[in-house]
Amino acid sequence: MTQDSSGLRSDSARENAAIPLELLRTPPPKERADAARNRAAVLAAAARLFAEHGVDAVSMDQVATAAGVGKGTLFRRFGDKSGLAVALLDARERELQEGILHGPPPLGPGARAQERAVAFVAAYLDYLLPHLALVRMSETAAPGARYRIGAYRFWHRHLTVLLAGAPDPEHTAHALLAALAAEHVTALLPELGERRLREGVERLARAVTAGQAAVPVR
Repeated sequence: MTQDSSGLRSDSARENAAIPLELLRTPPPKERADAARNRAAVLAAAARLFAEHGVDAVSMDQVATAAGVGKGTLFRRFGDKSGLAVALLDARERELQEGILHGPPPLGPGARAQERAVAFVAAYLDYLLPHLALVRMSETAAPGARYRIGAYRFWHRHLTVLLAGAPDPEHTAHALLAALAAEHVTALLPELGERRLREGVERLARAVTAGQAAVPVR
């Protein structure tokens, strides 16, 4: 364990924090043309069935039939319905990651840390709310599943950079992301409504970045 101006931090945490954000971006799948066609057919069928009937009401057998692929192929490719959910969400996650890395401010580089943090939680909710059931499935498939999803490391690293002047930026980034967990949002949304939920998370983002320097963050 080492100590710096941010307090005690493990060596492994310091190494993780040093990974460039670009390297944590969700990569597009690399596959043969026939495999890509099957993947596209499965994802299109799953998206349609989930939209029509709800995620919980659709079985993997129904997805395989609608896509015109064998059930064995579907399970080998995606594992289970949570794996299918992750695949469906990949493209949306990559769009948000691209906006953070190369888009215009305040979501992209060039705005103050506080502005970028608020823009991130707003954009994340824009992604999360229309796909809440899918994200919830992917995050709760197994204990700790949310934290093993590659995109989570990207969101956490982004916020850690924005919180560089906080006493413990890594912990604070986790705490802010906890307010965006799909299970948490699912529980609060019926009680609070979307407007109050958004305002609350954006207020939290402003609070944890209140002491950050008023200089643009790349």
